Amino acid sequence: MRGLIVLALCGCCVAQAAPNEKDAVALAEKGAQFVRQHGKAEMIVRINSKDPEFNQGALYLAMRDLKGITIAHPTTALIGKNLLDVPDADGKLFRQEMLALARGAGRGWVDYKFRNPETGKVEAKRTYVLRVDDVALEAGIYKH
Repeated sequence: MRGLIVLALCGCCVAQAAPNEKDAVALAEKGAQFVRQHGKAEMIVRINSKDPEFNQGALYLAMRDLKGITIAHPTTALIGKNLLDVPDADGKLFRQEMLALARGAGRGWVDYKFRNPETGKVEAKRTYVLRVDDVALEAGIYKH
């Protein structure tokens, strides 16, 4: 009996581990595959409805067009907005950097500060950007 309790506790701890870079890349790749199979419109619906397949709390998928407009985000107030000139807490124009990555190399990482939906606090964040056709998918992790 004691062995079962220990296993249950260990399993609990593993399940609550913070997402890492590998998780962010995997989510972006999963989103890219979904877009290729089901289309951009269906991906937008899934992201905006906070579908658990693409939204795991602090790790979630967002989508931006190559002009810089947010077209899908679990924080729906951001949808339809071009926030390229809005800096993070340190004055960094991180969305411009994301867009440059999407237009250029087509994939890569951007570091900045952003509000963590789980804590409500502005925290250091690292986001993986992946271009799929005419949009960029973004999946980020908070650095604790």
